Amino acid sequence: MTNLPDGRVILQNQKIFQTLSHVAQRDKVPAYVIGGFVRDTLLGKKCKDIDVVVLGNGPDFARRVAEELKIKKGITLYENFGTAMIHWRDYVVEIVGARKESYLPHSRKPMVEVGTLEEDQLRRDFTINALAFSLNADDYGQLIDPFNGVQDLHDRIIRTPTNPDITFSDDPLRMLRAIRFATRLQFDIHPDTLAGIKKNCQRIDIVSMERITDELNKILSAAVPSIGFYLLDETGLLARIFPELVALKGVENIEGHGHKDNFRHTLEVLDNVARVSDNLWLRWAALLHDIAKPVTKKYSPQTGWTFHGHDFIGQKMVPSIFRRFRLPLHDKMRYVQKLVGLHLRPIVLAKEEVTDSAVRRLLFEAGDDIEDLMTLCEADITSKNKKLKAIYLENFRLVRQKLKEIEEKDRVRNFQPPIDGNEIVRIFNIPPSKLVGTLKNAIKDAILDGVIPNDYEAAYRFLLQKAEELGLKPVAKSE
Repeated sequence: MTNLPDGRVILQNQKIFQTLSHVAQRDKVPAYVIGGFVRDTLLGKKCKDIDVVVLGNGPDFARRVAEELKIKKGITLYENFGTAMIHWRDYVVEIVGARKESYLPHSRKPMVEVGTLEEDQLRRDFTINALAFSLNADDYGQLIDPFNGVQDLHDRIIRTPTNPDITFSDDPLRMLRAIRFATRLQFDIHPDTLAGIKKNCQRIDIVSMERITDELNKILSAAVPSIGFYLLDETGLLARIFPELVALKGVENIEGHGHKDNFRHTLEVLDNVARVSDNLWLRWAALLHDIAKPVTKKYSPQTGWTFHGHDFIGQKMVPSIFRRFRLPLHDKMRYVQKLVGLHLRPIVLAKEEVTDSAVRRLLFEAGDDIEDLMTLCEADITSKNKKLKAIYLENFRLVRQKLKEIEEKDRVRNFQPPIDGNEIVRIFNIPPSKLVGTLKNAIKDAILDGVIPNDYEAAYRFLLQKAEELGLKPVAKSE
């Protein structure tokens, strides 16, 4: 890697590093910046998270740094773990004593002993995360690179500093971290490291689902998230943590009729969404939009392959997937459910004549998520037929135009019928019942179908007419 940034220049102009160095020199405690800050700096990226390793007691060192910076409330100590965290301006500084670790087979919680800088670097997950800058006066800013991490940055390689079997068996979460770094940095995983993940993939079973989900969300948040999911599949990790996605793989042929590989299609849709939106939950919707195709797949000699109801069944599958991954079970889950359940509706509109009634119903059901739904549906067009794709996208443009016109004219997004169930009970002096729901839904359908405008007087006249057909008469008009 040529023209490396000078560590002294990087560190000397920032007060936080000057203070860390001053305390290290004054108290004769060797200290080093290590890990992500060094990696990102060498890659030319800004980083406000600073990891510092000291050859001494981490919390004690942190207290003295906080005193120098006149910090009273911005320090958190974790005495049992030998670490501390300092918040100073827009920096987050984590300070820990150098250590070496050993693991038992059934746990990813290490047994920790005091170690040297070299032992601390050896316990790091990847060579590019074992890089360090010295904060000490005699070699201030010097880059310490015992495992050729700089070369791996230059070669765009993710590689473990020691035997991959040891690295991944000790802490299986590092397998997901390897894939996450490869995805977000768009690096390759070294063949030996990749082989180590494949060999140890079953060890992921001891990792908590919360940690797995955190890594999945970071992979989903990458510029090209499909990179990570192909690697998860290749290494065998996907089958262990997300079998529903693996079930999407493959193409089945009967009598010369085949369907597309829905795994590849799903990842294309995910990448398409990622190009235009950083909304994590929209990306989850893209990942899950066809999740029910394996359980709804059928073949008929007359019609070929069908996946009827995969939108409805997929919507029903979302809660169990969210529960398993410990994802939010309220607004975020309902949002993803809605998009999965509705993702075919705009496509149907794009294939057929766009009627006002169909657009009203789509606006009513999608509500404020209509734009995200349209984004998902446009991303879902992955046909390699450029002419066909252009036709669909033009039709989607017309659908969007119609949505705007209908919304401005009829105000049906998130609307509630002008007359609710309580008022129907009062008007006809009837108890709450199925009949009340029938009348309320009749008003809603009449508005959505364009039979009546979305206003109270029109709804009231329609209600009286509908009630008369059912043998009901009003007791008194509502105030």
